[in-house]
Amino acid sequence: MTLPWHAAPGTSGGPALAGIIANPAAGSDIRRLVALGSVSGTQDKINLVQRLLVGLLAPVPQAQGAAAGVEGVYLMPDLYGIARMALARLPASLAGLRRRAAILDMAVDHGAGDTTRAARRLRELGAGCIVVLGGDGTSRAAARGCGLVPLLPISMGTNNVIPYLVEGTVAGLAAGFVARHPEAVPEVAYRHKWLEVLVEDAEPDLALVDVAVVDETAPGSRAVWEPHRLRRAILTRASPATTGISSLAGFVRPVGAREPRGLSLRFGQARLCRVTAPLAPGLMASVGIEAMDELSPGDEVCVAGDGQILALDGEREIPLRGGRRARIRLRDDGPWIVDAELALQAASAQGMMVEWAGDDDARDRP
Repeated sequence: MTLPWHAAPGTSGGPALAGIIANPAAGSDIRRLVALGSVSGTQDKINLVQRLLVGLLAPVPQAQGAAAGVEGVYLMPDLYGIARMALARLPASLAGLRRRAAILDMAVDHGAGDTTRAARRLRELGAGCIVVLGGDGTSRAAARGCGLVPLLPISMGTNNVIPYLVEGTVAGLAAGFVARHPEAVPEVAYRHKWLEVLVEDAEPDLALVDVAVVDETAPGSRAVWEPHRLRRAILTRASPATTGISSLAGFVRPVGAREPRGLSLRFGQARLCRVTAPLAPGLMASVGIEAMDELSPGDEVCVAGDGQILALDGEREIPLRGGRRARIRLRDDGPWIVDAELALQAASAQGMMVEWAGDDDARDRP
């Protein structure tokens, strides 16, 4: 449904809007069986969505004209009913929030395409910020549809390089500020690097963290968790404080999210080094690195395979058979990623959440 007071797309002066995309499958892949990945249950996601709604929609002080929060929130539907139950189970004291929230009118099939279609629809509706609940794969799917709408990714997946831990109410306040103040986006968010994936006879694709070339295995699991199958990796960022391929690379050559460079690694014999790192939560892996090269934005890495598959942000996606070739190009004009702490620091500087007593000089008193 469309909220009844929503201005038509493309009109000026419309209300400030935000979106929530909760991936129902986040935190439930094979790495719960082969490693020690935690399970993010449906009730956990319902509760988090409710806290997001409070931060996004609850009335707050607006001193000195500093507006806070949004007029409306759209939520992605899902087959588990997370969005529907989050709204239906709001306590009586918060029931009024339902009037300012709506579930997107769209078909879902419990795949990554749901997230992409929801992000695209939110962009068309004029959302000023999209909160994404999931892991790196969910952020990637949202990036395929969000355009320039900033994303605030909350960690609920397995390998979380981009999403981070933040309390839901706090995240809602931050997202509401960003949606209300688009002029602040360059101050409180950054353009994430990305990898443009160009494969023969296929539509262009993307990855936000890494593209790995792995030996193809029998169908069943899309997740990458077997280190001996790794052949190459191209990364936008690498940190020893993460899990996955980013961790393997991060112990050798860290690359920050905002640094204008990336990495290309060849796995195999330890001609350069051998590195041990967590490939998944509770799963340590040791791999040999044959060679490593730094990349600059615009640089390309070409790969050809026969019996391999490209894994994008940790999930097997594109088969390479019979010498099929792929080009992976590092780019620095990816989606805007919101830093919740920076957003709320900017909100504080504008007087959000504070009503000063007395005269205008009260704020300057000790």
